[in-house]
Amino acid sequence: MKLIETRVAIIGLGLMGGSLARALQGNVASLIGVDINPISLDYARGLDIFDHLSPDSAEGLRRCDLAILALPVRGILDLIARINRDLPAPPYLMDLGSTKKAITRSMQALPGEVNPIGGHPLCGKETAGIQASEADIFQGSTFVLTPLARTSPACLSLAEELAASIGARPLVMDAEEHDRMLAITSHLPYLVSVTLTKTAIEAEGPDRLLRELIASGFIDTTRIAASDVRMISDVLLTNRVHLLQALRHFSGNAETLANLIENGSPDALCEGLMPIQRWRQGIQKHAFEEA
Repeated sequence: MKLIETRVAIIGLGLMGGSLARALQGNVASLIGVDINPISLDYARGLDIFDHLSPDSAEGLRRCDLAILALPVRGILDLIARINRDLPAPPYLMDLGSTKKAITRSMQALPGEVNPIGGHPLCGKETAGIQASEADIFQGSTFVLTPLARTSPACLSLAEELAASIGARPLVMDAEEHDRMLAITSHLPYLVSVTLTKTAIEAEGPDRLLRELIASGFIDTTRIAASDVRMISDVLLTNRVHLLQALRHFSGNAETLANLIENGSPDALCEGLMPIQRWRQGIQKHAFEEA
């Protein structure tokens, strides 16, 4: 099945689901939007990009060839469990969850007629909701695909075509490896951002002078601390093993830097910092060349 021939249902019209709908407009046979929030449905109706909108997941699943679950991780797991019990089973099923092992494990139990594949577009922003959605949010980003052993070549091909059609780069990888790496590149940065913000809160006096001294370094580093806490808590708890390993590794590195500062040697401190600076400059140069 080609994407242009596919009836796509996006279940969950938040930032990612809404952005995906905008990006897919004109690239699919029909676009079905599902959300239990009437405010989100009303906003989606005003966009005039959906062929059908409904608050009922069963209706969306029944009408589509490809169902895309754009919900928080716990919502994705719940809906997969409901498909196993009593909801219609779509021919193709993909999710956009930020962790993959728990989701692909639950997909293993889906009815045999379902072709499932895990997905995770590596993009987003700290503001939530369809009101913040953007058609070009996926442009130039990596779109991870985590096929199961039961995923057919046709399903993988459709998923790769979808990712490419919205301007993303499809990357096929193992779900466990995804979660291990994202613990470092995505989930740990959130905890660092939160910890720095909490440190600032605790250091702030009644005169709130600290806020007057906040500049771009603090703003850039703590941006993701403003993310939806219910959504991110699902992510943290479904990747706890890898995340705790990353957090302990980070703590050890922080202690090493504390010892260098305590030692007071400028040469030793620079020697410790320079390889880190070079590595960071390297990925910045790579990102610039890719763009």
